[in-house]
Amino acid sequence: MVDREFNKTLLLELLRAAGTGNSQCADCGTPDPEWASYKLGIFICLNCSGIHRNLPEISRVKSIRLDFWENDLLTEMSFVLQFMKMHGNLWAKAKYEAKVPPFYYIPHSKDCLVLKEQWIRAKYEREEFVATTSAGSREGFLWKRGRDSRQFLKRQFLLSAREGVLKYYTKESKGPKAVISIKDLNAMFQTEKIRNPHGLQITYSKEGQTRNLFVYHESGKEIVDWFNAIRAARFHYLRTTFPTAPEAELIPRITRNYFKEGYMEKTGPKHMEAFKKRWFSLDSQERNLLYFKDPLDAFELGRVFIGSKEQGYEVQAGLPRGVRGKRWKAGLTIVTPHRKFVFVCENDREQKEWIAALNEVISQPVAA
Repeated sequence: MVDREFNKTLLLELLRAAGTGNSQCADCGTPDPEWASYKLGIFICLNCSGIHRNLPEISRVKSIRLDFWENDLLTEMSFVLQFMKMHGNLWAKAKYEAKVPPFYYIPHSKDCLVLKEQWIRAKYEREEFVATTSAGSREGFLWKRGRDSRQFLKRQFLLSAREGVLKYYTKESKGPKAVISIKDLNAMFQTEKIRNPHGLQITYSKEGQTRNLFVYHESGKEIVDWFNAIRAARFHYLRTTFPTAPEAELIPRITRNYFKEGYMEKTGPKHMEAFKKRWFSLDSQERNLLYFKDPLDAFELGRVFIGSKEQGYEVQAGLPRGVRGKRWKAGLTIVTPHRKFVFVCENDREQKEWIAALNEVISQPVAA
């Protein structure tokens, strides 16, 4: 028992040691990780430890606080402790993330499972970032949701960073069904919305409207490779278009997630029209509040531009006098220089979240 407690004490000291990077999960950045891979010499969080358990040839994990770190774990427990001391998260980062391309999406704790799993597998199992790799072009099949139906059909996709386009084909079409410019392309994982653990939403602008493609692949590696290939093509476009811009300014513009999504009810410009339930997506980078009839619609029904406070935009809790929602009562009003847009949320919590998200956008100056 003394050995066990002594070993745990040493591990906790390593966890808290300054300059080691051990105070955050080696894979997703979660603070205060309480698990360790004694085969890789790193400290990780509970969620990432579950992924590491599926890589027994690469990683072996134990809880620092809950599991026994007794001397019969390996032939010599002192060797394990010395190994952990000599390695650690910064050492692993220097080795396994040495050549991560700037476009590659590094997941955070709140990201979906498939992104985190493929990041961990890419680092330790496939060692993809030990040497430099090229990307930005890809060809293959994805399951795509039909524009006017709920059915997913197998479609061929072709991505070319050199040509600056993403194309996809149907069995019936002689040429590409769509040719999408990399300039207007965005991609984000939407596993809950698509109801698939590998669900990806691709968006682009078509005739002034947002067009959505919902796709997935049976393989987690394949769909994450597609996601990062799109990011590589986008990074190539940005770097070519803005050659003097610092890399740190370009990376946040490669792809983006919606700042907030969910249902609200909206009325028309006279505030006398019936409230209708719509799905809303707040694109903070483009400063647009998009709305759709359903979450998986191919095209937007409309949008509200969200300007800055200096331009006269604000969001207010509640509804204008004399206006009432049909079913929901938690109202909010977006005030613009030209009109007021009126919405109601399902409950007070949703109302507060939407107001906070909209205020975040309004507080930022509009880019020149």
